[in-house]
Amino acid sequence: MDNTDEYLLNFKGYNFEKLITDVEHLEMMEDFEIRDDDVFLVTYPKSGTIWTQQILSLIYFDSHRNSTENIETMDRVPFFEYNIHNLDYVNMPSPRIFASHLPYYLVPKGLKNKKTKILYIYRNPKDVLISFFHFSNWVATLEATETIEHYLEKFLDGKVVGSRWFDHIRGWYEHRHDFSIMFLSYEDMKKDLRGSVLKICSFLEKELSEEDLDAVVRQATFQNMKSDPRANYGNIINKEIGARSNGYFLRKGTIGDWKHHLTVKQNERFDMIFKKNMKNFPLKFVWDMNED
Repeated sequence: MDNTDEYLLNFKGYNFEKLITDVEHLEMMEDFEIRDDDVFLVTYPKSGTIWTQQILSLIYFDSHRNSTENIETMDRVPFFEYNIHNLDYVNMPSPRIFASHLPYYLVPKGLKNKKTKILYIYRNPKDVLISFFHFSNWVATLEATETIEHYLEKFLDGKVVGSRWFDHIRGWYEHRHDFSIMFLSYEDMKKDLRGSVLKICSFLEKELSEEDLDAVVRQATFQNMKSDPRANYGNIINKEIGARSNGYFLRKGTIGDWKHHLTVKQNERFDMIFKKNMKNFPLKFVWDMNED
């Protein structure tokens, strides 16, 4: 284990957010007992995690959908590797839904039982990069970077929480046959939220009435989530993690924001590395809102 960095903790070749990581918990993850009806939401950071945590909360919990209980999304769908609120994961009632940024090789062995469902949400990596840059400059537990040029190098080298984006998505995709997993893109969710919620429900074998489906879709729009304190992680940032300035966990949630930030040269460099690393990779990436 490499402890040289103030913000990153490298455990078995993967970078964790050091200031909120409990190493004992990491060491027990592999043997964590999985139930058949557990659900894991897996993402690389800044790929639509909170959005999908909210969607899953709305699908699974009537009391979240009807706002009869004021439980934060982060406690409905807690982070598996960062148990910030010290929840009792072992005795949580079923169905347990976890969010995770883990690479395929660090998840509990029980996930290979093929019964437990994994939903993998991916996003075009240029937008991930820009979102991560802003987020790292805002949240006190991540290292701030003055320029996008500097952050681009860190991101491409995997010197960020989550390590290399390319390794994360390729690892999960190439080992997809070991798991019961569905891949869904952030951009598809943006373009057709209702259709995406239906796909998620179908994969998870959850049937919703038309009325409940409408309620999920309505509450899971970006604007509605941004104004929902349960979903915007507001308390966690302000009280527990700390921020360098005022802001929101959910920033823009758009497709193609990278065009406003990357220079032609930076974009060409990114494209070159993307082509080299993602050769023959079958998942489609949408780089611009106007693409079909």
